[in-house]
Amino acid sequence: MPVKNRFADLHPALTALRHDFHQHPELLYDVHRTAGIVAAKLREFGCDEVVEGVGRTGVVGVIRGRATASGHVVGLRADMDALPIHEVTGAPHASKTPGKMHACGHDGHTVMLLGAAQYLAETRNFDGTAVVIFQPAEEGGAGGLAMVEDGMMDRFGIHEVYGLHNMPGIPAGQFAIREGAMLASADEFTITVTGRGGHAGMPHRAIDTTLVASHIVVALQSIVSRNADPLGSIVVTVGSFHTDSTASNVIAHAAKLQGTVRCLEPGLRDLAEERVKALATGTAMAYGASAEVHYERGYPVTMNTPENTEFAAAAATAVSGHVDREVRPIMPAEDFSFMLEARPGAYIFLGNGDSAQCHHPAYDFNDTIIPAGSSWFATLAEQRMPIA
Repeated sequence: MPVKNRFADLHPALTALRHDFHQHPELLYDVHRTAGIVAAKLREFGCDEVVEGVGRTGVVGVIRGRATASGHVVGLRADMDALPIHEVTGAPHASKTPGKMHACGHDGHTVMLLGAAQYLAETRNFDGTAVVIFQPAEEGGAGGLAMVEDGMMDRFGIHEVYGLHNMPGIPAGQFAIREGAMLASADEFTITVTGRGGHAGMPHRAIDTTLVASHIVVALQSIVSRNADPLGSIVVTVGSFHTDSTASNVIAHAAKLQGTVRCLEPGLRDLAEERVKALATGTAMAYGASAEVHYERGYPVTMNTPENTEFAAAAATAVSGHVDREVRPIMPAEDFSFMLEARPGAYIFLGNGDSAQCHHPAYDFNDTIIPAGSSWFATLAEQRMPIA
């Protein structure tokens, strides 16, 4: 069973809607225009129930099958928010808002799930209930957690949940998935080093926080090379280094480091947090300075349950004929992980072809893959809730 013919018919309209979303990007929870259009479309399709404001600005649509005797409920999720990036694609449908763009393809994810919702509402060829979930604030705002904490899973009786993300570098329209960890956890830290400022020509009367902070940056790399299991997957990156001095002849009194820790194993998060704090404070103390560490847990590991991975792969095979079931995990994070902590499910990649990478100002979603994504969502619902 290849891509469903209905999505070939819907493709022009879905592409036009994707371009509209792309031209009007919205950030985090401020997705009022996008969410409003999504809710209006779901009502137009004839969804049995459409609820707005879930997790602040999320939208949920309920579609009951021709039969509901099974009592089974499958959740299908897409994200709606954009990124604070200035677009350089030069596309006719480029962002009309300077400094904001859909640089990760969430506009495409939204229209693929809308296409599936329209098809499922038209056909209802399943025994159970499909719940379509449109989430805000994936890009750093934990919108997935907000929807879970708003009671979404219990309110709509969701038993299992599935999500999809386009992936540059994978051939367009092909799928890839794996059991277990698909994407990493993402934690952040801020280290504030305090010493004693002074004149650059008299360093013996100062405690040089630039020097101390530099040693901390180097020491933090030992977490990966000397503390973590070599077979584990962990990244420690210091992405920002600032002092309170902007002059070449001043020794800074304070310095601030900001960074991220990425792990594919939940247990490594505890190790990393303990070592970041110990290395920062211990290194600072060795040089006569002090360090204050603020460590914040972010998105957890995106973890596919084995059984649901097979369900997701089976639907993808039905659509494309081939699925890479051993794709390598990647170290970016995804807040669909919160939904997978609340319910069993799986997350799958859909190839975007030879495009710029996600989060790049030249990235654009590949409109040719819309039918494949819509078909995967719809096929998954039908396969998980077959008519007897």
